[in-house]
Amino acid sequence: MHSVHLAVLMTSHDRRARTLSALRALEEQRGLPAGTTLGVHLVDTGSTDGTPEAVRLRHPAVEVMSVDAGVPHNQALRIASRNSRSGGGGGGLLGGAPGGPSHSWTHQLWLDDRVELFPDALANLLRTAAAAGTGTVVVGAVRNAYGDTVYSGRRGRSLVLVEPCEHRPEPCDTYDGRVVLVPRAVYDLVGDPDKVFRHRMGDYDHGCRARRAGVTAFVAPGHAGECVGGPDAPGSREPGIGVREALRRVTSVQELPLHPWWVFCLRHTWPWAPYLMLSPYARTAARATLGRLRG
Repeated sequence: MHSVHLAVLMTSHDRRARTLSALRALEEQRGLPAGTTLGVHLVDTGSTDGTPEAVRLRHPAVEVMSVDAGVPHNQALRIASRNSRSGGGGGGLLGGAPGGPSHSWTHQLWLDDRVELFPDALANLLRTAAAAGTGTVVVGAVRNAYGDTVYSGRRGRSLVLVEPCEHRPEPCDTYDGRVVLVPRAVYDLVGDPDKVFRHRMGDYDHGCRARRAGVTAFVAPGHAGECVGGPDAPGSREPGIGVREALRRVTSVQELPLHPWWVFCLRHTWPWAPYLMLSPYARTAARATLGRLRG
C-alpha cells in the first residue's frame, strides 16, 4: 500500500476544551497503515479563551493560524486548506516527526473540533477509501451522546441524513462537513468549498459539485466519532419569538443567508430552485406565527 499523508483541516473558536479533546482523540488513532503521517492545520477565528496558546503548548506539531473573529467557518476551512498546500508543512501528530512537505499529502481530512474520533475511525475511513478507489470521498458519520446519528452523508433533494451501516459503506449524494476524507485526486478535480458560502452549505455544495464531476461518495461503516457538548442554540426555531425576529435569524450567516442559499438552489435544484429557495423562509414565518398564536 502506498504511504498515506493526511492533511487534517480544522477550525476553532472559543472551544478550548473541545478542540484539545478532538486533537487528543486524533493523536490516539490506532490500526493505521505503517508510515502514515498527519499534518494538522488549525485556523482559530479570534478565540478569547486561550485556544491557540493551549494547542501550541500541548500539541506543538500542529500548525496554528489565528485570524480575525469575523472570519466565518467556511472561509477558515479554506484558509486551512491553503496552508496545507503552502509548503509550510503541518506537524505530524503520528510518527513523531513532521509530516513532510505540505504538497505531498495524499488526502485531506475535514475534522470538526467538536467531534471526538473513535480510536479506529481513521483506519476505517482509509480502509473504506482504499476499497472504493482514489476517486471516492468517504464520510464519517457522527453520533451524539445518546447514540443518535446527527451528522453523516445526505441523500436526495431534501438532504435526508444517511444512517451508517455497521458492515458496509452506504452511498450518499453529498455530506455534512464534520468528518470527511477527500483524496488528492478528488481535491484536484473539485477544489475547496466555494467561498460564496461563508459559514454553512459549503460542505453540501462541495458534495453536489463532486457528484456532478463524477465523484462517488460513501458513508463509512459504523460511526466515526461522537459530537461533544450541548445542542446548538435554537436560532430561528426558538419558541416565542416573533416573525420578524425569526426571519432575521434564519437569513443570518449562521443559518440560510439569502444570496448563498439562492446560489445553492440555482446550482443544484433547478427547475425547482425558486420554490426551494422560498420554502425555508415560509416555513420559518409560519412556525413563528403559529407559536405566537398558541402562546
